Amino acid sequence: MCARAPLPEDLSEIKLDLQIKWDELGDYRPRWNAAPTDLMPVDISEDGGRKLVQMRWGLIPFWAKDMKIGRRTFNARAEEIDQKPAFREAWKVGRRCLVVANGYYEWRKPDKQPFAVSLANRGPMVFAGLWERWCSPDGGTLKSFTIITTEANSLAAPVHDRMPVLIAPNGWLAWLGEVPSPSNDLKAMLRPYPSEAMAMWPVSKRVGNVRNDTPDLFEPIDAAG
Repeated sequence: MCARAPLPEDLSEIKLDLQIKWDELGDYRPRWNAAPTDLMPVDISEDGGRKLVQMRWGLIPFWAKDMKIGRRTFNARAEEIDQKPAFREAWKVGRRCLVVANGYYEWRKPDKQPFAVSLANRGPMVFAGLWERWCSPDGGTLKSFTIITTEANSLAAPVHDRMPVLIAPNGWLAWLGEVPSPSNDLKAMLRPYPSEAMAMWPVSKRVGNVRNDTPDLFEPIDAAG
């Protein structure tokens, strides 16, 4: 599960890494506690190049009558992406995307202690996602996405049995559909990221309130205290 994420303060480095040709970021601002229905930076390959756009977190399928379903579709289980009605059309037609964040938060049961998870070098994380374009009854268009999850690796498993799928740079071409890739090869990419390349630490329980959105939320605390 992945339902909270800190977003990069500066996107310039990841834009270079992703070879972004242009962006549609609008009034992008960094966040330290982004939640479903918030906007996040998402990389898609469209119209002959890669672009970074802001999309609403929580995929709204094209057939939805309203936006309510997006509150339940912020994650898609890797095992079900070609079966669940909300996700199977995006998967079938190849609307795959890369979601950019600085990491994510997860809560340990039963004490509800939150933890931050990041790459070991604290660089931007790139999650596997699916996206959709939804037309509202008033004629407007909204782009939304979901983050794909898989079973947790040995680092994250003590906190939660699921984790978001991270896509390494050598998989970006295939995931974005820029090189032909069979469905089975794409599904094989939806596996746990190596534990040794990641880090995890306890953070303040203030992260549980979406109204709290300050840089200190992503900093480590003494969990015993």
